Parts: sequence; C-alpha cells; structure tokens
Amino acid sequence: MELPAAVAQLAQDLAHLPGVEAVMLGGSRAVGAHRPDSDWDLGLYYRGSRGSFDPVSVRGLGCDGYVSALGEWGPIVHGGAWLTVEGTPVDVLFRDLDTVEAWLADAEHGRFEVLVQNGYVVGAPTYVPVGELAINRPLAGALPRPAFPDALAATAPARWQGRASVSLMFAAQHAAAGDAVCCVGMLVDAALSAAHARLAQRREWVLNEKRLLQRAGLEQLHALLAPADANLPAAVATVARVLGIAPLVVR
Repeated sequence: MELPAAVAQLAQDLAHLPGVEAVMLGGSRAVGAHRPDSDWDLGLYYRGSRGSFDPVSVRGLGCDGYVSALGEWGPIVHGGAWLTVEGTPVDVLFRDLDTVEAWLADAEHGRFEVLVQNGYVVGAPTYVPVGELAINRPLAGALPRPAFPDALAATAPARWQGRASVSLMFAAQHAAAGDAVCCVGMLVDAALSAAHARLAQRREWVLNEKRLLQRAGLEQLHALLAPADANLPAAVATVARVLGIAPLVVR
C-alpha cells in the first residue's frame, strides 16, 4: 500500500528523531483491513536502555494533536500521539524495543502475562507487541520479524481456556444473584478469552480485540450479548449521560 505523501513524510521525520530505532506501519492499513475513513497507525521504536528518545521531539515536529509522555497510556500501548497531518489522522504508538525483545524471548519459551491496558476488555497479552513485529510493515530501520513460536502455541490455548472457564463460573454466580451487568461482563470475558485460545491454537497473532469473535468463529455470540437491533451509539451516549462522564475525544 502506498502511503499518502504527508504520512510518508511524517514516518521519515519520526525515523530521524534522536533515539528512534525504527518506524512501522501498523493497524488496519498494514493488513489491508482498513475502511476509507480509517486512520493511519505508525509504530515508533526506541531503546529505553539508551535513554535517548524523548516525546518532546515528536511535539517539535509541529503537527497538530496530542503527544503523551512515556508510560502515560499503559504497559503495552505505553504512549504515543494523536496527530492530524494535512487533514489526515495519524496515530503514533511508542514501543520500547528492549521491552518488546524481552517479551519476544518469553513468547519463544511459551511464557506471557496479560496486563491491564486501556482499550482492552480482557487485558493485553505481552505477545501483542511481538505480533506487531510479525505483521506490521517496516518503513524505516531494522526490526525482528518473528514467526508464531511453537512453545506459545502449546501453552497459550489452555491458559486462555482456563480463564474462560473461570469467567463462566462467575457469570453463573452473578446470574443466580440477578446481577445482569456483572453476568454479561463475565460472559464477554469468557467469549474473548475463548477467542484468544482458538487463535493461539491456530498460531494467529492477536493485536487487539477488534472483530476478535468473528476471527475465532464465535460471531454467533453477538446475538446473545448484544441484540442485532441494538443502537450501540445511543447506548454509549446514554451510559455516559447517566455516569456524568463524557467520552474522551482525541481529535
């Protein structure tokens, strides 16, 4: 896929910032699953051990938008920027290559953790950034390009299936108590965990939870967990109004 000139220029500008090791094209654009209105995702890789990358340098590029501090967004997606470049929305995601390579070594031995991360319902496994290296498209610099490790395919399915089983147990308890919200929450956790298990068994990387049930062949659960005629945007607006909390607007 050819990048728009403004996005290609931004990628090059990011690659030349102090401390930046590499830049990759990620998200739906990298795998051809984008819509016409999809934004552009750029992964920016640096080494925390060298201490030479500072997000201030991204702000210095003069693009409109927000640039976070390192560690501001969570342990996996630990920082980045929401930018608009010549009218084009671009998300820049910071990745500490030292940390990612350590998680790659863990995955090659069948080890991983599931960390609480903004935007993930069941949490983000530490092999998410490893999958990004495997799937995303390099634009500048050199990065590992790992295959799905045999050891991870052997250990991950059972672990995710175990979590799904526990979540179903709690769902039954909440159902017996008449607590609909917690029951549905546990059912969602069980469904997404089972989807993780299926995809790991098939040696398919999971980078986020978007369309995860469909990928795993569990799309029939949508009819149970959210009626087909549900007005989801209206539901979001209603819940936000009841909570008295406005959804974050990044652009």
